[in-house]
Amino acid sequence: MVEGAPERRLTVIVAIDVAGYSRLMGNDEEGKLAALNAHPDTMMPMMADHGGRLVSQAGDGLLLEFSSVVQAVKCAMEMQAAMAARNAHIPDKKKMAFRMGINLGDVLVDGDDIFGDGVNVAARIEALAEPGGICISRTVRDNVRDRLDVALDDMGDVAVKNIARPVRVFRVLADAQKVSAPAKRPSALKASLATAALVLAVAAAGGAWWWQTSPYPASHANTTPTFSGKPSIAVLPFNNMSGDPGQDHFADGMTEDLITDLSKVSGLFVVARNSSFAYKGKSMDIRAVAAELGVRYVLEGSIRKLGDQVRINAQLIDARSGGHMWAERYDGPVDNVFKIQDEIGTKVVAALSVKLTRGEADRMKHIHTNNTAAYELFLRARAASNPPIPERIKSDHRMFQRVVEMDPEFAGGYAGVSAMLGARAMWGYGDVRKVIEQAEKMARKAIAVDAAFGWSYISLGRAMLARKQYGNAIAAAREAIARQPNDADSYVNLAVFLGMDGQYVADVAAAN
Repeated sequence: MVEGAPERRLTVIVAIDVAGYSRLMGNDEEGKLAALNAHPDTMMPMMADHGGRLVSQAGDGLLLEFSSVVQAVKCAMEMQAAMAARNAHIPDKKKMAFRMGINLGDVLVDGDDIFGDGVNVAARIEALAEPGGICISRTVRDNVRDRLDVALDDMGDVAVKNIARPVRVFRVLADAQKVSAPAKRPSALKASLATAALVLAVAAAGGAWWWQTSPYPASHANTTPTFSGKPSIAVLPFNNMSGDPGQDHFADGMTEDLITDLSKVSGLFVVARNSSFAYKGKSMDIRAVAAELGVRYVLEGSIRKLGDQVRINAQLIDARSGGHMWAERYDGPVDNVFKIQDEIGTKVVAALSVKLTRGEADRMKHIHTNNTAAYELFLRARAASNPPIPERIKSDHRMFQRVVEMDPEFAGGYAGVSAMLGARAMWGYGDVRKVIEQAEKMARKAIAVDAAFGWSYISLGRAMLARKQYGNAIAAAREAIARQPNDADSYVNLAVFLGMDGQYVADVAAAN
């Protein structure tokens, strides 16, 4: 070690905070403060039994350190079980619930204190946990999955503040979450939190099963794709060739729009965005990718945006033969980007000899906005808000509101505002009833502006779910699916809405 350099060590960090701390303190400041201060005394014996130590306590947060990953996870689970038992007979508004985040990482040591990215990651993933829940990093998962009988829900790669690379996050499932849920419907707050967990998982997962380092094992290179009886296609992330990483959202937006437009065609099987985007930025063998995704056709391309000019290359490949079925290059002003998207979608459908049903040709047209500045801001806001965790909600709400101001006839702005209001309600911020009312109002405004914009119905469905109007939430999700029959996110939302209504058989069917 260099003389004078700070000590470093690999350690297990457990970050803990109180969910809804401000709300709880407002209800009973002195009582809750006394209860909060008493919790370390209750937790310390558990922590000591598992070889941990208290690093610091500040306000509503605790930081613990362990030398063993297994013991850290065991301790966290025991603490949460003890808190659940304590809360069993306490009214919801008075319950004190902890969120916990666990990470194995390298830290800097300063006396009894530790700091650095290892600690920051634990704190960031703690914010993703539900009240009473535990989230762990991939390094923790890798160390416990063969050593502990614990069920995990893969939340995918999550971009967290001040950390250079996305963090793979897993949610620890409690025993009650491993089996079918009881018939009793949850409270509005619990329903909202469940929906928030869904949104985080869907938005951030990037394909929940793609945890391996390589996107496609070499042994699958000659696997025969499985087909649904329809022409099957995957739209891979278009490459950003602008030389500016800040333009990634523009290329991603083009890809997502093409997936959405093609998903409106009932005669196509279109792989969902979460699966396609698992290949972003990776060197790909098209045949292997097609085999992994179970499709015959692959659409790929690139975008170069410089100033007010754009160049778009697109090519449709038959993975069975490796040959090009169609390829085109488009050059022109950025204002033409929507026409280009329409043409690419039309050319793909024609190349695959798919017959459009009545109305599908019109629904495929990119008629949502002609304001490219509003569209770019919408793409930036939508990318930044995934997952919609507390530290992002306010800034992304402002961005979507700005989209509304730039183009009042673009449903995306209203739907985005509704989604962020819904996220606020899910996290319990502000007057939840009023926030839900505003979320519903903005979703209905989006539908009134553009009835073909599928995201509006999902935003409406989440607002209805928070109101415990399960039938209306289900109906909204079905409307979204009717407008984009192959959109996986719409089906996932429908599955959650059905599950919250107690329709578990239908829930599983929709999810599959």
